[in-house]
Amino acid sequence: MTTLKSTLDTASDEYAANRDSMLGKLAEVDAEHAKAIAGGGPKYVERHRNRGKLLARERIELLIDQDSPFLELSTLAAYGSNYAVGGSVVTGIGVVEGVECMIMANDPTVKGGSSNPWTARKVGRAMDIAVENRLPMINLGESGGADLPSQKEIFIPGGRMFRDLTRMSAAGIPTIALVFGNATAGGAYVPGMSDHVVMVKGQSKVFLGGPPLVKMATGEESDDESLGGAEMHARTSGLADYFAADEQDAIRIGRRIVARLNWQKKGATPAPFVPPRYDEEELLGIVPGDLKIPFDPREVIARVVDGSAFDEFKPLYGSSLATGWASLHGYPVGILANARGVLFSEESQKAAQFIQLANQSDTPLIFLHNTTGYMVGKDFEQGGIIKHGSMMINAVSNSKVPHISILMGASYGAGHYGMCGRAYDPRFLFSWPSAKSAVMGPQQLAGVLSIVARAAAQSRGQEYSEENDAAMRAMVEAQIEAESLPMFLSGMLYDDGVIDPRDTRTILGLCLSVIHTTPVAGADGFGVFRM
Repeated sequence: MTTLKSTLDTASDEYAANRDSMLGKLAEVDAEHAKAIAGGGPKYVERHRNRGKLLARERIELLIDQDSPFLELSTLAAYGSNYAVGGSVVTGIGVVEGVECMIMANDPTVKGGSSNPWTARKVGRAMDIAVENRLPMINLGESGGADLPSQKEIFIPGGRMFRDLTRMSAAGIPTIALVFGNATAGGAYVPGMSDHVVMVKGQSKVFLGGPPLVKMATGEESDDESLGGAEMHARTSGLADYFAADEQDAIRIGRRIVARLNWQKKGATPAPFVPPRYDEEELLGIVPGDLKIPFDPREVIARVVDGSAFDEFKPLYGSSLATGWASLHGYPVGILANARGVLFSEESQKAAQFIQLANQSDTPLIFLHNTTGYMVGKDFEQGGIIKHGSMMINAVSNSKVPHISILMGASYGAGHYGMCGRAYDPRFLFSWPSAKSAVMGPQQLAGVLSIVARAAAQSRGQEYSEENDAAMRAMVEAQIEAESLPMFLSGMLYDDGVIDPRDTRTILGLCLSVIHTTPVAGADGFGVFRM
């Protein structure tokens, strides 16, 4: 076992500047998180409370085991859009009666909990996680169905949720619906397609069409209770399996349902472990505010893995990518961490071999991103950077062990792919507030466009305006910078959340525990590596 020795100088001006920069970015993230937690705002929160109802996160807090963590996912969904931050739904992983479950709770303070396009994307991501990691699904429902003005964006993809509920049931993954209010139109199919359904006396209203629609469609006069009330569904239609006296009773029943599932993990149990030797608080001062300045990812690893122990693989070869073995909360892991940004042929080949070894030993992989991509230039092209980079991407693509990605700094170009970006289906992907991700850096992208425009003008025999060029470059740089930032990418659901660096070890531990709900097994083959 090799224990990492930190050289981080926490008394230096550089550390202080890095820490201040990170805290400033964290404050911006916290402000957006606060918007998601606020839901529809004080007016609608007060209206909801006056009806004697709990808020979405209060329902979750009562549902999960006392003092257990809740790993909220996609908190910033819809950031930068015309919809409320959070996507009008709360999703995350919590422990209920000792069982890790995927929990989804509509936020009825945001347009009555109606689903918009971002709701559908966020729910889809949560269900993917539940299926891949074999997590029972608990829906805490109170929704008016689709947000009708955006129906063209929600109707077609929204049907996926019902399909996935039935497929989960067919795969033996339990689905539970606790209905706290309206479950109208499409929302009615959530209890309709769940394995276990609880409805609340005097609150639950589950129907395909409410009284006004029934009146318009058939001329029939009806009321909420006879058309879709909890007691009617418990006594007459049979849709409700349990009839709860109030919200707290519904949550109690939901917990008892989970307790009776006889749910067992199928993966390995963690070994005893010791915490890192270095303070997680120091993670705030490692990443520079300017990502052009390199930093040593081993300083991060030393504050995340058990005992700060890291057995490095090929430390003298391909040194701008650190690879090695460690354990985290008692689970064995392999780690790939960018050390100096650029990936060369040596790093690519080293990564491909390391990923193969992890698959041979059924070891999950953690990718720590800070890369500007694969190296370009005549010598590197002639040296085979394309085929070597392709080897790394091939290995990542065909690896079967679970992957977790953390974007700490830059994650540009095909380097984002080789380090298992979102398109490569990591089980989980989180960003630090310092992260940036795009095709390339803003200055490089603007410069490329400038060169292309200048060449085009020259080919046409036209004079090139330096003033227009400067304006174009400034505009492009500002746009790419804004679109590279982690809150923008998180709003697009390109990660599972922007996290405080100090929470990295805890979040990775939660994810590894979830991953081991299923057996971990490596790939049998990797296709053709172009040598």
